Amino acid sequence: MLIEIDFNSDEALYVQLQNQIIMGIAMDIIREGDALPSVRQMADTVGINMHTVNKAYTILKQEGFIQLDRRKGAVIAIDVDKARALLEMKEQLRILLAKGSCKDISREEVHALVDEIFDEYRKGKTQ
Repeated sequence: MLIEIDFNSDEALYVQLQNQIIMGIAMDIIREGDALPSVRQMADTVGINMHTVNKAYTILKQEGFIQLDRRKGAVIAIDVDKARALLEMKEQLRILLAKGSCKDISREEVHALVDEIFDEYRKGKTQ
């Protein structure tokens, strides 16, 4: 999996890293049971501090995307607590939709975006 960090972005480096790992899972680039590089390896490969990688891995664990094992390291392990995931998604979408509403983005435009994004994930899983 290729991780690309934008050092000029306003988004925190650890957030960029965790988001790219989540996108890799959604696109079926990395799968349940796959091991991620060690904190040190990921830091060296991406060119960021080990503490930054550790923070991303810790949050991914808290959010139910990986398990941390002393012998295997970070392993993709999706926590399928759908009710919790839907509640978290609703909270995040509430803010995103409010921002869109302030910019006159219509319900139809939002639905088209959602369909487009889901199609990207489906496409990644069929390749």
